[in-house]
Amino acid sequence: MAEAPIRAVTMDKVVALCKRRGFVFQSSEIYGGLASTYDYAHYGVLLKQNVKQEWWRAVLQERDDMVALDAAILMHPRVWEASGHLEGFTDPLVQCLGKCKKRWREDELRAQQLGSEHAEGEIVCPECGGKLTEPRQFNLMFKTHMGPVEEEAAVVYLRPETAQGIFVNFRNVLQFARRKPPFGIAQVGKAFRNEITPGNFIFRTREFEQMEIEFFVPPAEAEQWHRYWMDERLAWYQRLGIRPQHLRLRAHGPDELSHYSSATSDIEYLFPMGWAELEGIANRGDYDLRRHAEFSGEKLEYVDTATGERYIPHVIEPSAGADRALLAFLVDAYDEEEVEGRKRTVLRLHPRLAPIKLAVLPLVSREGMPERARRIYEELRSAFFCEYDEGGSIGRRYRRQDEIGTPWCATVDGQTLEDDTVTLRDRDSLEQVRIPASRLRAEIERRLAEPWAPPAAPRS
Repeated sequence: MAEAPIRAVTMDKVVALCKRRGFVFQSSEIYGGLASTYDYAHYGVLLKQNVKQEWWRAVLQERDDMVALDAAILMHPRVWEASGHLEGFTDPLVQCLGKCKKRWREDELRAQQLGSEHAEGEIVCPECGGKLTEPRQFNLMFKTHMGPVEEEAAVVYLRPETAQGIFVNFRNVLQFARRKPPFGIAQVGKAFRNEITPGNFIFRTREFEQMEIEFFVPPAEAEQWHRYWMDERLAWYQRLGIRPQHLRLRAHGPDELSHYSSATSDIEYLFPMGWAELEGIANRGDYDLRRHAEFSGEKLEYVDTATGERYIPHVIEPSAGADRALLAFLVDAYDEEEVEGRKRTVLRLHPRLAPIKLAVLPLVSREGMPERARRIYEELRSAFFCEYDEGGSIGRRYRRQDEIGTPWCATVDGQTLEDDTVTLRDRDSLEQVRIPASRLRAEIERRLAEPWAPPAAPRS
């Protein structure tokens, strides 16, 4: 595989843009912040919603072999016994004995300092060079109590993944959905992990959102469906504008596989800090349904009423993070260029992902232009997210819309008051065309429906 280009965009630039333009803020910032927790501001909410909406479109709306689920965050504690999370959902933790006293994941330090997380040899604290304690296993689940009095309450856990809510509902879904394997259950929801070393902005946080599928298949078909979902999920990111040279598929080695997996591959993205997991596609076999059947005493199998055949389906799991996907789309869309001697920062987001589809801008704030622009905006906002802006020079407003990724701007000027046409400006090409205001909605909807690709030249 050819090496990917070195990325010009840095995480610092992306973080600065996110704060400046209202995508993502540090949580509890006025109190000094809470480590690795973030709040999504207006444009971040809209962008994340669009990412999830495109995921639902691809895995549910455009298919007839998938149903939706929204399972509870709090589940019976026995769920986590059956799944193996109470026993095995751990990371090796070491603590610095030197000045900083910081805690680290042993496997990550070994990979950084010795080239492999399984390499033998001494590792030291990357912060101060101090010696480290012997590793101990640290469970990543957040523990809480259910009940008004903590001493008498039951111990429960914030779910570390959304998958188990799907598995424990398998029989319920099978009864109402009238589908037989191969079919899937899709879910978007929050998960929580008490990570030892979170970081890299929203890449790894303790509270995050998953977009997850459990696809149930006849045992003999598991391998082919695993390949299918690897190809399908990789293509989804490319269809939404991520450049192929910034994506790769990496199979897990035998020493990386989870206890439930016979095969797993990660879709990795070239983030500013290097290649890192964007989505995992695992062949989980029948581990989960078999374990929950054992612990609950309920049969979790498929029975073909016509033939009498019965079996426990095998499961293919494409598991993506909404936050990581959003970050990848932001990084890949970030661009800087010089236009007419001035630097322009622009987010070249796929138009369907862009928080705002169209900005309506009066050229000046007088002579009836704001009133006409406002009416156009109010006519269009029921069809798609629009924004009206009359503050500052027209050039400054264009630059602001470029930075939040708005693909098109409609400018109302003196000619508009004469013939009711507007100037429609394209974010990427900077082309401007004159069209009747009455055609704006149809034109934007036409453009949104068209295939889209980012500018051909990679930013490197």
